[in-house]
Amino acid sequence: MSVVNPTREEAWSLFREFNQSEPLIKHALAVEAVMRFIARKHGESEKKWGVIGLLHDLDYERFPEEHCAKNTEILRARGWPEEYIRAIASHGWKLRDYLDEEPLSRLEKTLYAVDELTGLVTASALVRPSKSVADLEVSSVIKKWRQKSFAASVNRDVIRFGVERLGVSLEELVKDVIAGMREAAPGLGL
Repeated sequence: MSVVNPTREEAWSLFREFNQSEPLIKHALAVEAVMRFIARKHGESEKKWGVIGLLHDLDYERFPEEHCAKNTEILRARGWPEEYIRAIASHGWKLRDYLDEEPLSRLEKTLYAVDELTGLVTASALVRPSKSVADLEVSSVIKKWRQKSFAASVNRDVIRFGVERLGVSLEELVKDVIAGMREAAPGLGL
């Protein structure tokens, strides 16, 4: 079976087949929303970018030690397009010895940069009295960015490298991530 033009429904069904963890589901929805927002901003396919964002951690819950490699295996076995598989694989570049798919396209570079950044934005929102992205300011996230102990598991080096590869400022990308997450805030619990 081959998936020629994957739909959001097919991606969601596949993601849910492999993932039950509420935090992981919310993370996937956040990355999907941000990818859709940035795609729209640049005149790209919201559907494609969103599907890739939604599926980027497809394998993480079941196969954390083989993350990204298992994504490739699962998606190929199900006939997903190579462009989607490559984009998803590239978000793990340099994070493990076996991951060598360098993010090259704008889509791939964006996924690489926003994956970790959604975690920082989520953490920044959750410490606010409102616990919401609705009133979250870029300056608040940048302040938290500088506090290495805050959301310490967020890999700031990956974000920094992603920002450099995209050729945007950290502030601009944070602004886009907040805007994208605001569009999906109810489903994210933010």
